[in-house]
Amino acid sequence: MSDRSLAVVRPGALTTVQDLGRPGHAHLGVPRSGALDAPAAALVNRLVGNQPAAAVLETTLDGCAVRPRATVTVAVGGAPCPVSVDGRPAPWGAPFRVPGGALLDIGAARSGVRAYVAVSGGVAVESVLGSRSTDLLSGLGPPPLTAGAVLPLGRPVGAPARVDLVPQPAPPAELVLRVTLGPREDWFTARAVRTFTTRVYRVSSASNRIGLRTEGPALERALSGELPSEGMVLGAVQVPPDGHPVVFLADHPTTGGYPVLAVVRPADLPAAAQAAPGTPVRFVAVRHR
Repeated sequence: MSDRSLAVVRPGALTTVQDLGRPGHAHLGVPRSGALDAPAAALVNRLVGNQPAAAVLETTLDGCAVRPRATVTVAVGGAPCPVSVDGRPAPWGAPFRVPGGALLDIGAARSGVRAYVAVSGGVAVESVLGSRSTDLLSGLGPPPLTAGAVLPLGRPVGAPARVDLVPQPAPPAELVLRVTLGPREDWFTARAVRTFTTRVYRVSSASNRIGLRTEGPALERALSGELPSEGMVLGAVQVPPDGHPVVFLADHPTTGGYPVLAVVRPADLPAAAQAAPGTPVRFVAVRHR
């Protein structure tokens, strides 16, 4: 086994390998996948000198711990969290060195949901359909991290950034999602549409990489019939029979049979990746650009 690798000591609740994803395969039933907070993943890659497409680790809530077999440069971003090397504090939001054999521990998120860990050279697991991303819905890509797993690393291609600390957006205290109504707005009553765009929802603890589920007022349908399955896009707001909106995220299905009331602007989706359960959510209708 090459010394350019990471041994997983503590996998955490859910830690996956993610990169830019595999767009362009929806016609084959393959979701896009990729890092939910793409700007955070891109930033930590830049900090360690990686190319934009390099794969990183995406943790969920309680972090993870890994042990590199060779000295590497690491950067941690996304959800603010404690970082340590062999028990000694290490910086968050800036590049630092981890000696071979040392234990790198990414602690629980102090706020937000997902932290991103970039390692010089990138995580070099086998690529599937042009991406190293773990897709929880289709099962493509590497499985979520497990204790004892060993992840290969690529060779560094660039020098780490010369910075002390890079500002990053704070996780949202209130998640504001701009939406374009449709294509199935007419499947809901006018009152339901007003409720959707004026009332406050909250992020449900049932949210995951497939979709951000909400809790709040149920939306009344104007049409009670069944809708034939049709294509779904990233950011689609689907309303299942319980009437509570679900925002489709990176691992969403490519088709669905429930009506889509609106679609979230792509620029607002990274914040959705960091909205912890209980976070207030407001949907704001905007006109077509």
